[in-house]
Amino acid sequence: MADEEKYFDRQQAEQLLPTIAALLETAREQKRTMETLDQEFSQVQNRILLMGGLVPPYPLLAEKRAEHDAAVKKTREALAEIEKLGCLVKDLEIGLVDFPMRRDNETVYLCWKLGEERIGYWHGVEEGFAGRKPLDAGLASGSGKPN
Repeated sequence: MADEEKYFDRQQAEQLLPTIAALLETAREQKRTMETLDQEFSQVQNRILLMGGLVPPYPLLAEKRAEHDAAVKKTREALAEIEKLGCLVKDLEIGLVDFPMRRDNETVYLCWKLGEERIGYWHGVEEGFAGRKPLDAGLASGSGKPN
């Protein structure tokens, strides 16, 4: 996270959702590209081993390595952009993002998952996704206590 933690209320966090959703989609797409290329590398390696030392297709492997490196870079850039906004990506696979929020001098997280239209949940710092609770009106505005 950035040097100075940023805190959100629900409205501020929801204004960022379109930007964060686009960055998450980019990162997820690039991660799938990396996984596909990793499988291709593994298949080539297995063929080489099975054939008893087949000469590797160096130009193809170099091209695939460059694609892989580009996908890693784009993934890191997308995640870094989300982090610069003050948000925490908790699970890239499902698109889970937390937004720090202050409640009674305590940090809690507004919790959002890719595909959800609004931020409707929060959880304590130690609870994580499994501890998500519905927002009430007071907590949604950045003050008050949860139900």
